[in-house]
This record gives sequence, structure tokens and C-alpha cells, in this order.
Amino acid sequence: MENETHYAEAVIDNGSFGTRTIRFETGRLAKQAAGSAVAYLDDDTMVLSATTASKNPKDQLDFFPLTVDVEERQYAAGKIPGSFFRREGRPSEDAILTCRLIDRPLRPSFKKGLRNEIQVVATIMALNPDHLYDVVAINAASASTQLAGLPFSGPIGGVRVALINGQWVAFPTHTELEDAVFDMVVAGRVLEDGDVAIMMVEAEATEKTITLIAGGAEAPTEEVVAAGLDAAKPFIKVLCKAQADLAAKAAKPTGEFPVFLDYQDDVLEALTAAVKSELSQALTIAGKQDREAELDRVKGLAAEKLLPQFEGREKEISAAYRSLTKSLVRERVIKDKVRIDGRGVTDIRTLAAEVEAIPRVHGSALFERGETQILGVTTLNMLRMEQQLDTLSPVTRKRYMHNYNFPPYSVGETGRVGSPKRREIGHGALAERAIVPVLPSREDFPYAIRQVSEALGSNGSTSMGSVCASTMSLLNAGVPLKAPVAGIAMGLISQEIKGETHYVALTDILGAEDAFGDMDFKVAGTKEFVTALQLDTKLDGIPASVLAAALKQARDARLHILDVMMEAIDTPDEMSPNAPRIITVKIPVDKIGEVIGPKGKMINQIQEDTGAEITIEDDGTIYIGAQVGSQAEAARATINSIANPTMPEVGERYLGTVVKTTTFGAFVSLLPGKDGLLHISQIRKLAGGKRVENVEDVVAVGSKVQVEIAEIDSRGKLSLIPVIEGEENAEDDKKDDDDK
Repeated sequence: MENETHYAEAVIDNGSFGTRTIRFETGRLAKQAAGSAVAYLDDDTMVLSATTASKNPKDQLDFFPLTVDVEERQYAAGKIPGSFFRREGRPSEDAILTCRLIDRPLRPSFKKGLRNEIQVVATIMALNPDHLYDVVAINAASASTQLAGLPFSGPIGGVRVALINGQWVAFPTHTELEDAVFDMVVAGRVLEDGDVAIMMVEAEATEKTITLIAGGAEAPTEEVVAAGLDAAKPFIKVLCKAQADLAAKAAKPTGEFPVFLDYQDDVLEALTAAVKSELSQALTIAGKQDREAELDRVKGLAAEKLLPQFEGREKEISAAYRSLTKSLVRERVIKDKVRIDGRGVTDIRTLAAEVEAIPRVHGSALFERGETQILGVTTLNMLRMEQQLDTLSPVTRKRYMHNYNFPPYSVGETGRVGSPKRREIGHGALAERAIVPVLPSREDFPYAIRQVSEALGSNGSTSMGSVCASTMSLLNAGVPLKAPVAGIAMGLISQEIKGETHYVALTDILGAEDAFGDMDFKVAGTKEFVTALQLDTKLDGIPASVLAAALKQARDARLHILDVMMEAIDTPDEMSPNAPRIITVKIPVDKIGEVIGPKGKMINQIQEDTGAEITIEDDGTIYIGAQVGSQAEAARATINSIANPTMPEVGERYLGTVVKTTTFGAFVSLLPGKDGLLHISQIRKLAGGKRVENVEDVVAVGSKVQVEIAEIDSRGKLSLIPVIEGEENAEDDKKDDDDK
């Protein structure tokens, strides 16, 4: 029985786009894990997930120690890793972002107070290059955890839906996504009443969204996005049913796991009686630092009053203090519609925006929203500086790179600095997805773009502040964005009053409101549509009307922020003199070899002579970059003379280079591939009319000489004469005399 393999299947019907089959299997692989499951997509993509738990709890921890890892195996796509050691190293950005997609819905589904270490490892074992593995991994992780005998309220279904030709398509391929206006990953679980509770959303517009809208496609407005969430629910239900069927056959019974509650009721009651009034008063202080100082004082007072009564239960006092703070904050919002810092529920903190915040860089901007302060810095370079990707994705290079840094001083603390954490990578990716739909094409703006967001101060949504700062910084660098983008973080607080649930949506949430609320979502977009959205909720379902109203509230805030940003900068500035100048040349494909030359001789010579950098694409597009515009123009002229040549004409003058000498004269290179003969009888003129015994005595190979084309014979051979400065001036004087 132990070795028996069990299966379950979920068939996703996409109508005219066909069906997708997700098959779950357990009992064949990774049998020593507490729970293991394999998820297949159309029997072509395979993800193995294994869930294990430590035998003993880490009761000294005050958080749930869940770890999610995604292991990309290059053999899954038939590749050998491109690194020096030819094996997989640190996880790719795609793998890290998939870890976050799995963690976010899984973590709140475990029993509160669990302190055993739980590890979920998802390994990508086979991948159709047209498939996206992230949502397959979410389902595999949920299935293996459901089988492991843990206190877990799953299963959780994850689906990617994309709006293609007016239809929401589940599990779209990379090919299908090329025609998508919007795509999102949605995770949720089925409630007892059969409805689906949305737990996590990660969504974005695409590079082609604006082009598709111009062609008549529906723009991804807030209403369309809400409709997409509803469209995802039936798919999630099918996936959850398949996982439940598998668990019914093969799941271990739920084991006995000790639960360490943060505090007992007696501690909370005593704490409430001791400091509730002081705590309520402290929570009305508007300034973050002043408020936190007073909260620390009240917390110390609470410990002083309660420690004699609850000796050895200091952790419980601290946890109960946090719980009381949370309930007071929520109560004030629900009843009085007043927030911690005194704002109303739709009020935005004071905004400030400026560009050219730091010298010399190609573009910079500073965006402030209350105590949140973000510096955006843009750097432009040649396309050869694009990020090269060695991942399972068919995308091998990235032209727009968005990095986000969150130093500990941004919240007034000390801490580790160095390589980015998963949170920083996730925030950078969210800001990147918000900006990508409005970037100009490679053809219109042939630059690699690196955008860095420095979180200099944080009190609520630095990721959305990064979107705002980045838009202004890119415009300051001269990047012709298709539309400006702004972002805002929203929160939701709910409470049951007299049997009815009341919801209050909060605009521009603080860090504390994020922690104490029931849902937080971040929305970025232009004036016309949403470009990115991230949502996490602790609620078992949000009424569609509540979500729609919250999205509209977010749109109003976004438009207000855009107005403030546009006062600082509303059109692309002139490019910085410190930024490279890049121009484009199109040549016939069969001329690429001539421009490169044997062993790269010609292209290296052009780069050496002009100081420009040259990148050649397979379609004959050549990008020429230089720090000074004249260098790029010189390189363009040389390339055109090779690949798009114009025949020299009699009377044209050139500063040529002597490439060869003979007994009868010197061959002078006028253009790449175009030489002419300067006969020894003409070289005498350069020697003052004296007889020339040795040509090398007058013109050596490599020397420059000003010449004029005297004759072109029937075979196209050029005869040259020297241009001598004195003779030229005498000739001009003679012409002047004749005119008189």
C-alpha cells in the first residue's frame, strides 16, 4: 500500500483556446518526505514538491519558521548551465519570485502558533519552453503540504489568467501571452459554502498593452481587473478539487503539533485594564517617531505593572501589547473613520516631487509621501549592456533592469547591508512590471536602461514610491515614456458589528496599518489603466462590490499623485551630456560580414578610429554608441561607406591613408574598400617638384594625405592628385582676379 501511486486530474476549459490538464501524482517520488507530490501541466511540464517538518518545535521563536525554496534544474529545458562550474548556483530572480508566490498564500493557511520548522522544496524537473512553471509550482507545493499530515487549511489553487482577445485564458503559454493585454497570478481556496476566497494576486500589463489598446483591445481598467479575479475563481475551484481528491486517497492523518499561542487571555485582560487609556492616547500622535517613542514608554509601563503578576511570561506581555494596539487601531478606523496619524480614510499624506536630485548621473528624481522617501536614479548604456539571463525562461536578455535597495537606516535601525534579500528582489520586480508597459521600444530608444530605487526613508509602501520616483527619473534621463505611471498602497479593515461585516478601505497606508489590516494591495498605473497590482488578504473572501470600491478609491489617489509628479516633470528632458549617444544604422544582411571584416578586423578598426562602440544585430540593425555625438556620426559614415556605399565622383576630395607603396606610386584608401592610385609623377608635387627616387621617402604607409579624384576609368579605378595648400590658395586668388 505504501508504494501505491495515486493520481488526480484537473481539466481547465479555455473554450476556443483549448484545454489544459494539470495532473497530480503521489507515491512514486521522494517517499521519505512528509508529503510529496508531482504536478504535470499537459504531461509536458513537471514540478516535484516535497514538504517536510522538523520533529521538535522552535519554541524560542516568535514567528512561524516556514521556508519555501524553488530549485530550477537546467536539464528541465535541455540546457547545461552557462556558469564556469557548469552547475546551478544561486537561485535566479524567477525562482525567488516563485518562492514568494508560494509563500504568500501558504503561510496564513497553517495553524496559528505553529513553531515547527516547515520546508517546502519545489524542483522544476521538466519544462516545455512555452510553459510558465510558477503556477504549476504553487499547486504542487499546496498538494505536497496537504499530504504531509500538517495542521494546514488547504488545499490552495493557483492559476495564471491572461486577457487575450477579450477572453480570460487560464495557464496561457508564452506564445499566447504575446497577445495579452493583462495577465495575473491568482491563488485562493474553496470555502465551505463553495465560494472561492482570493488570497493572493500578482498582476501586470504587458509590453504590448498600449499597442493592443490602440488596435481596439479593451484597456485593463479597475473594472476589467476585478472581472479577471472573478474569472479565475472557477479555475481555482477545479484545481482545489483535484488536490482534495488526491488527499482523500493518500494524505497522512494530521499529526499532533504543539501550538504556542502568543499570549493567554488573562495577560490580555490585565494589560487592557492597566494601559488601555494611555495606549489609546499614544495612538493619536500623528508623527511616526514621536508616536513610537510614546508607544515604547507605554510598553515599558505595561511591563512594569504586569511583570510581578506574570513572572516569566515577558513574551506574552509583548504579544498581548501588540494585539491590544491592533484592536485599538482597527476600532478607531471602523467607528470614527480616523487613522493612526489623524488622517481620514481617503487622505494621502503630504507629497513632494523633484528631479535632478543628484549631479552627473543620467537621470534622477526624489519622491516623498509623508515619511516615505525614495530616490530614483537612471543609467543609460549600449544595448550590449542588457542583462544576460541563464534561466529556464525563453527570455535570454533583459533591457530594462530595476533594482530596489532598502538599507536599515531607512527605518532608523541598524542591520546587514549587502546582497539583496527576497523582499528587495520582489519589490524591485513589482516596480519593474509597473514601468515596463510604458517603455519605448528598442527601435525607438536603443538603450539598455538600469533603474535603481533607493529607499531612504520608509513608512508605508516604498515599492509604490519607487514607481513614482522611477517615472520621474526616467523622464529626467530623456526616456520617452508612452505615459507616466504612479502607484499607491491601499489597505482594508473589516469588523463585524451586530451581525453585519463592515469594511473600510484605507488610502496610502502606513507600515503599522499594513501590519494591522486585513488586506493590503498595491496598484500602479497610468491615467488610463492599471499596469501592475499586488494583493494579499487574510480574509475568507472579499465581496466584489468592496473590492471594486477599493480599486476606484486607489485610482482617485493615483490620479492625484500623477498631478503632483507632472508638476515636477511632464515631458522627457534633454539627455544628460554624461549619457552616451546612440544612433541606429540599417544595412543589408549580406553586408554584415563586410562591416565586421575578417576576424573582426574592420569593426575593431572603426571602433579604434572613432572611439565609438558598435553592436550588430542579426537583422542588419547596427547600434552605434559614443560619449560624444561626433564620434557616433563618424562611425556611421564609415559603416555607410562599406554597406551602403555611394560611388566617388571626379573632383571630390578626401583625407586618405596610404595603405601600400610601389615603384610607380602609392595606393591611398579613401573609404573602406575604396582605394585610388597617387602616381609617382603626382607625388613629385609633394616633394616640391624634385625627382622622387623612393616613394617611401615622401609618403610612408599609414601617413595621411589630402587628395582629389582626377579621373575614374571604365573599370572604376581611381586616379588621384595631391591637394597642396599653397597651390590651392594661389588657384583661389587667380579665380578672384578673373572675377574682377
